[in-house]
Amino acid sequence: MPATVILGAQWGDEGKGKLVDRLAEQATWVARFQGGNNAGHTVVLGEQILKFHLLPSGITRKECHLVLGDGMVVDPWVLDSELNGWSDTTGEDPRGERLFVSERAHIILPYHRYMDSLDTKIGTTGRGIGPTYADKINRVGLRFGDVAEVLNDGEWAKATVQRMNASLDAAGSQERVSVEGLMSDIEWIHKAYHTSIGNTGLMLDNALKLGEHVILEGAQGCLLDIDQGTYPFVTSSVTSRGNASHGAGIHPGHVKDVIGITKAYITRVGHGSMPTELEDEVGNHLGTVGHEFGTTTGRKRRCGWFDAVVMRHAQRINGFTGLALTKLDVLGGLEELKICVAYELDGKEITELPSTASALARCTPIYISMPGFPEMSLSEWLAMAVHANEAGKGISVLPAAAQQYIAKLEAIVGVPCTSVGVGPDRDATIDCV
Repeated sequence: MPATVILGAQWGDEGKGKLVDRLAEQATWVARFQGGNNAGHTVVLGEQILKFHLLPSGITRKECHLVLGDGMVVDPWVLDSELNGWSDTTGEDPRGERLFVSERAHIILPYHRYMDSLDTKIGTTGRGIGPTYADKINRVGLRFGDVAEVLNDGEWAKATVQRMNASLDAAGSQERVSVEGLMSDIEWIHKAYHTSIGNTGLMLDNALKLGEHVILEGAQGCLLDIDQGTYPFVTSSVTSRGNASHGAGIHPGHVKDVIGITKAYITRVGHGSMPTELEDEVGNHLGTVGHEFGTTTGRKRRCGWFDAVVMRHAQRINGFTGLALTKLDVLGGLEELKICVAYELDGKEITELPSTASALARCTPIYISMPGFPEMSLSEWLAMAVHANEAGKGISVLPAAAQQYIAKLEAIVGVPCTSVGVGPDRDATIDCV
């Protein structure tokens, strides 16, 4: 059975965790392939709200094996905290049983967090992601597979600490690391994860050859991609389809379906331009009703109308075979809905995303308008979704204006919707038929 890739199609926070959790019911493996704990996935199971930053969303499915893949940067202390929280909740510690960490994944150390805390330009999460990827590119990083090799290597520790402290000093940081502290950290990491570290790419490849279903779970979104995003206000990894198989350690021929997650509107956290951003009553409605606060940082998300220019760019980069539309319910109660179909840039109409931050900052949106649909309670939306799926009615249960809105988005982007989210609960998702 081929692999399925789940990607964010906007600036992240689109609801990937909920979809992966739902699809993982039919999967044997769920693997993260890039990023680190700058990601945040929220899964709602009735009254229980689970928030993950490193653990793949498939952890809620006991039959699923979990992988932190080759392309990730992993903070072992954050992962340990999440695992302890999971163990406290369920009694399960999946390390070495169904959770595996790639021997090729890079380790976030305290030094990396110190360096990241100095950022004042990009608006990073401060979790050490960028500095760890920088060490990876500079070929001085530490991978999980290296831990056992350097456990008793005092010369490596001295050289590493000297390099780190020189960098901290040059960057203006007062923080410093020590040989004793580094070696203690390495010993703890080995003790905590030695049963989990392995060749996860080989595990996934073997699973696929045996006909098992693998989900490759992305973090962030296409517009935060280091190459294809709104640079420099991006993350430090390739978030798009091209890195899904590569970052998991398998070849791209294994992938068949690529699902792009997109909200029925758009949000962004941190710095950088967002042409459809709303700083009015509608923007307040989207942020309040949609509970738009970052899972990782708690920062308030900037909200705006659906941006088809962004989505066309995401589709060109990723070749989505389907769209998972989320948070349609949040639009309920608005009399008029708008969709950005183009930008005006320096007096000219453009339909493709400009490559520079300065050009994007000069863009103003060009909208089409559509009628809104009534507001409903979360319980009403949930009941509608359950009925639609049980009766096989798809989105025909939705208000006519909501159906028209979905059809317009599909036509503009050129990709069909495979599901429509109408609430935070796992079951508040309508399968399109």
